Order: sequence, then C-alpha cells, then structure tokens
Amino acid sequence: MGIDQVKHVLLVLSGKGGVGKSTVSCQLALSLQQQYGLKIGLLDIDICGPSIPRMLGLLDADVKQGSNGWIPIKLEKSNRPPMSVMSIGFLLNDQDSAIIWRGPRKTAMINQFLTDVDWSDLDILIIDSPPGTSDEHISVVECLRKLSSSTSKTTINAVLVTTPQSVAIGDVRREITFCRKGNVPILGVIENMSGYVCQHCSECSPIFSHGGGQSLADYAQIDLLQTIPIETELSECCDDGQDFLEKFPKSKTVERLIELSEKICKKLSIHC
Repeated sequence: MGIDQVKHVLLVLSGKGGVGKSTVSCQLALSLQQQYGLKIGLLDIDICGPSIPRMLGLLDADVKQGSNGWIPIKLEKSNRPPMSVMSIGFLLNDQDSAIIWRGPRKTAMINQFLTDVDWSDLDILIIDSPPGTSDEHISVVECLRKLSSSTSKTTINAVLVTTPQSVAIGDVRREITFCRKGNVPILGVIENMSGYVCQHCSECSPIFSHGGGQSLADYAQIDLLQTIPIETELSECCDDGQDFLEKFPKSKTVERLIELSEKICKKLSIHC
C-alpha cells in the first residue's frame, strides 16, 4: 500500500495556472505507457480543479476499497500494463460540485492519496499538481519525503511546465526556488503552447513570445526537455476523453511527446 513499491515519483509543477500541466501530465503518462510499456500511475492532486478524469475519458469511473486501501482506476491499453489513475474527481457524486476546503483538509486528502491508495508496483508515478507553491505542494513533498525515507528505491524528481510568455516564466522561477528549498531535483523544463500547428499546412507558427522555455532553462541551469505546440486535435481529444496518441500518431505533438518520454526515461535511468 502507498508508494513503497513505486520506483520513481515525478512531480509536474508550474507556478502559474493555465499552462497545460494536466495536459502534459496525461499525454506524458500515455506516451510512457504506450511507447515503452512502463507501469505508470497518474495522481491528480488539484483538489479544487480535477481535470484528469475528463481528459482520460474516466468521468464515470468509481473507486473501490480493497484490502490494501483504495484501488486506483485502471486505464487499459492493448498489450501494455494498465495505467493506475487517482483523482478526487472519482469521489464526487456531481462533477459540478465545488470543493470548498481549507488547507488542513486538502493536506489530509493528499496524504490519503499517497498512503491509502494501493499503487502497487509502478515504474513511475506522475503527480499532476495545481499552480502555485502553497499547501498542496508543501504537503505532497513532505509526505513523499517521509514515505521515501522508509524505502531506498523511490526517487522524487520534478519537471516544470511553462509557456513562452514572460509572465508565465516569472511564476515558474518561483517554482524553481520552491524545488530547491524542498530539495526536489528538477529534471528540466517543458515549454508548452510553443506555437500553433495549422490544420491545413501543418506549419507551426509562434503566437506567443518565442524562446521563453530556453531562457528559463538557461537561467536555472537546467535542461529544456521539449517544446510542445498547440494542436486543435489535442484539445478536442482532451475535452472528449479520447486518446490523442492513438488517433493522431503522425502529428508533430505526438512526435515531440515520444521524444520527451525518451528523455525522461534517460534522466531516470530507465532502460526501455
């Protein structure tokens, strides 16, 4: 029970909302599962705005209680290990319900997700976080540190998601400070929405500032892991809970997601 059999925990962070953390978390998880056959878990700790169930087409899923705790929802893919998914969205009777909780209750819920869910044996547990550097982030890092201290095989790392604009980069700089104060190693930065891919000619045109992810990586002396463009088909698949990687395997975004997955595996010394 808990993360005692999880080899790697990967926090997906950003100081700013709306940069696509949940989209990146979902697509990265699917890519690692489908391309490399890894045993992947995906945990949504955005208590007030859970979006993972919708993006994965799991809105009607119902979490069960097992002998070792909550059993995460299993997302099956042919010839691949099932992905284990957990979100507070699975525990709501009404998807339009508002979560109006103070910090201590959020902290208790996050601790339950990490300690009372039967994650079993996973290669990577990806944690999709809300924006900022407050209660949820402090809680998850403190809980992970406590849990990982009892086992030497669980590593904790982070990736940062930004968009090219200066305002987003400024917020992510604060997330870098948070990680360094919390002793969470940063694998690198992902620049999302780096350009718009035309549906007709497939040309990728920058619609925001250019090069923000690289400048952030240079500032923090970390790697720019990948730039991911905007594709209309990706947002439509996320809205409808469809698998973008399966529907559009030839797209620029899928190509870059596969490259990103390969880089993550190398960073974590996972041989695929």
